[in-house]
Amino acid sequence: MPAALAQEGAAPQEGEALVDLVNPLMGTDSSFELSYGNTYPAVAVPWGMNFWTPVTGEMGSGWGYTYDAHKISGIKQTHQPSPWMNDYAAFELMAVTGPLRIKQKERASWFSHKAEESKPYKYQVYLADHDVTAEVVPTSRAAQFRFTFPESDDAHIVLDAYNEGSMVTVDAKRRRITGYVRNNSGGVPANFHNYFVLEFDHDFTVSRTWDENWQLRDTPKSEGAHVGAVVSFKTKKGEQVGVKVASSFISLEQAERNLAREVGGDSFAQTEAKARQAWETELSRIRVTDADLRNRRIFYSALYRMLQFPRPLHEIDAAGKTVHYSPYDGKVHDGYLFTDNGFWDTWRAVFPFFALMYPELDSQIMQGLVNTYKESGWLPEWASPGHRNVMIGSNSAILIADAYLNGVRGFDVETLYEAMVKNATTSEGRPRDERGRVLTAVGREGVEYYNRLGYVPYDVGINESAARTLEYATADFALSRLAAALGKNEDAKKYAAQAQNYRKLYDKQSGWMRGRNQNGSWATPFNPLKWGDAFTEGNSLHYSWSVMQDVQGLADLMGGDKAFVDRLDSIFTTPPLFDDSYYGQTIHEIREMQIVNMGQYAHGNQPIQHMPYLYDWAGAPWKTQYHVRNVMAKLYSPEPDGYPGDEDNGQTSAWYVFSALGFYPVTPVVGQYAIGSPLFRNAELKMPNGKTLKIEAENNGPKNVYIQSVTFNGQPHDKTWLDRAALQQGGTLRFVMGPTPNRAWGASKGAAPFSMSAPGEAK
Repeated sequence: MPAALAQEGAAPQEGEALVDLVNPLMGTDSSFELSYGNTYPAVAVPWGMNFWTPVTGEMGSGWGYTYDAHKISGIKQTHQPSPWMNDYAAFELMAVTGPLRIKQKERASWFSHKAEESKPYKYQVYLADHDVTAEVVPTSRAAQFRFTFPESDDAHIVLDAYNEGSMVTVDAKRRRITGYVRNNSGGVPANFHNYFVLEFDHDFTVSRTWDENWQLRDTPKSEGAHVGAVVSFKTKKGEQVGVKVASSFISLEQAERNLAREVGGDSFAQTEAKARQAWETELSRIRVTDADLRNRRIFYSALYRMLQFPRPLHEIDAAGKTVHYSPYDGKVHDGYLFTDNGFWDTWRAVFPFFALMYPELDSQIMQGLVNTYKESGWLPEWASPGHRNVMIGSNSAILIADAYLNGVRGFDVETLYEAMVKNATTSEGRPRDERGRVLTAVGREGVEYYNRLGYVPYDVGINESAARTLEYATADFALSRLAAALGKNEDAKKYAAQAQNYRKLYDKQSGWMRGRNQNGSWATPFNPLKWGDAFTEGNSLHYSWSVMQDVQGLADLMGGDKAFVDRLDSIFTTPPLFDDSYYGQTIHEIREMQIVNMGQYAHGNQPIQHMPYLYDWAGAPWKTQYHVRNVMAKLYSPEPDGYPGDEDNGQTSAWYVFSALGFYPVTPVVGQYAIGSPLFRNAELKMPNGKTLKIEAENNGPKNVYIQSVTFNGQPHDKTWLDRAALQQGGTLRFVMGPTPNRAWGASKGAAPFSMSAPGEAK
């Protein structure tokens, strides 16, 4: 970090580079048992096809880099969206000196974070056992490496092409290595390959390959279950060996094309400068000014995470067309395709952020969803790179409707509407995985029960039935709003009625959502503190708030606004007791709730992240202001333990980015943001239409978390929500903050955000 920024609390410097506020190591101090982000330091450009990351873990481990490790075995190309999804299409480069060591544990070198530099646009580390400094800088589909060697007659660069099928070919005359890798964690057809090309700027003294038995061979080609290559040099002290690398999911020729297009004759420094500028351009779309360096570092580190996924799989062919290899049918098609996203996480805030700030990108993602549907017959819910059998819900419907109803255009909305209706009406014909098992994460598991009974029953062998019901109801709300916008009035009425299905799971006796049997009886025994079972990675206290489409209706069920506020309060005051018997172990999400001393509030996982904003609907917005600022201050930091749980493709970051700006998208598709408490004294957002939104917070500070008054473009604003379209037109949103609540501001019933059960809204 530059010396001028080394002091916490330092005032922003004139011309401060926002990209250098980012800490890619934020969230890397994680493990299977406890997540502080479960991130890795991704060296990439915004929305790059390939990322690069140092490797401290074993090949095939989802925990490829962890902050507490002592050794690095190389730097790999990675496409991993989460340790729980694991990686695919990975290969690794490592510099070695002295006796040649090719096995991962044997070639690994001790390193120190004191001799490590991690930036979004560059990673550099000193490999102590080899006296080598390794560096990498990225483009979207390519990268440049630079290895600084000591004086040595035995300097080597090892290419480990990993297991599950790989091939390498060394062309010493052209100073090249080409090949492919096939490693994956599922969701790919039989012809899946990642083709790569490496170009070196030094002649090889010796070149060898190895076979799947780790036997070194003088032959230039090796193909098998797990092969690799090594090229050797004689180096002088400080001599630098450069390697240009690119890959393609289409062909070796396309990989060569990607290298020529994205790197060409650029020097290492030129590629670094371009990647740095790419990040600076995107980060500067939102410029915050505040004396607290810590908060600025968290904000831009979180924004960096938001601008990585979903991953584009498309490439540019010889004719300049956008094309993609389909992980669904194994063919090459025209057009966009994106992957590596769990919509269960990202529909909540990441995609609303795209609709607000990146409608062109959102349109491309929607075009990619059209292609996914045409190539597989279904919408993705968790793709990596193809359909994966994990998580629940029908959340693709929400982000499609959210895009269209918030002004995003340029995609075939009728085809996507057809796909949404298919999800909502049948489970027949769902695709199968490599073992022939139906992918229950595609479409709606239990949809026939849901459409007949209004809920997924607890006693028919479908796990997490209550969570599915609540999520389907929210998706039905999105469907109803899109249907109305497209003139499909009967569908609009049908799905609006189904959006009220949450009521069928509300147990008046306990006051919580509860699993229900096929005959209408309640599932017993019932422990609202039991994780899993009828719910997904949470308990009834977490999922009972998953009625984003009708918060007022939920408040009425709970006894009215006062009772609703009391019930919200109880989440923060109930001790963090839990029942983990469904899992047979204390999963990391449970532990993350337990240890932070915030009661039953489990911010480390997505289902409850919107819950602090619900006070806005019940006349107590000052409690929202208190809790969101408390969560920001207590659960986030710009350090390796900086997240409260899994970061999850930008979602936990998006919560922070939105909340720090002062608002959050609780209810999907309606284009409203619930107001919280802005973190910064000033923020400027460059809207996609070129206009600027200025956010000012007079008297703001760590103790002045309460809103005293709000004006928008000089007019008093007493609503507890903001309109997306109005914000995109720019202007000045001004808050006056103070140390004590103004309980009158936003407390009237007419100040609350949208709710299906609010007066004048269709039920």
